[in-house]
Amino acid sequence: MRDLHNKITVAEALETIVVNNDTEGTGSVVDLAGASAAELIVAVGQSGDTLSGSVKLELILQHGALANGSDMAAVAAGDVLGAWAAGAIFAVVDADGEDGTVYTVGYRGAKRYIRLFIDVTGTHTNGTPVGAVCVLAHERHKGGEPV
Repeated sequence: MRDLHNKITVAEALETIVVNNDTEGTGSVVDLAGASAAELIVAVGQSGDTLSGSVKLELILQHGALANGSDMAAVAAGDVLGAWAAGAIFAVVDADGEDGTVYTVGYRGAKRYIRLFIDVTGTHTNGTPVGAVCVLAHERHKGGEPV
C-alpha cells in the first residue's frame, strides 16, 4: 500500500455551518504556497428548504493573489478540473438529490490563494449545512524538508 497520508496537507476551506446567505457561504482563503496540486472537497448536507431554480446554492471556486482575499475572482474554466466542473461554478444545488452530496473540484491555476464561495439564491429560511476542506499535494517542501 502506498503512503498518501504523509504526502498531503489538508486545510479547512469552510467551517461546517448552516448556509442561509452569501456572507455565511464565503470560505476561508487557502494558501497554495509550496503545493502544485489542490482539490477542494465540499460536503453539502440535507437542505432544510425546498430547493428549486429559484432557491438554490451555486458552489463557486475563486482565486486571487492577496492573502486577505480582497481580490478574489471566479476561476476560468480551463483552470477547474473534475466531473462537476463547467467553470468557476462547479455545482448548482437546486433540487432534491443534489443536496446530501460531496462535490470535488481541482484547481490548476497560477494564483497563490483559492477559496470556496457559495452564491445563495432565493430565501433559505432553514438553510443547508455545508463544510469544505482543501487537499494540497505535490508539495515542494513539507515540514521544512524537501519532498
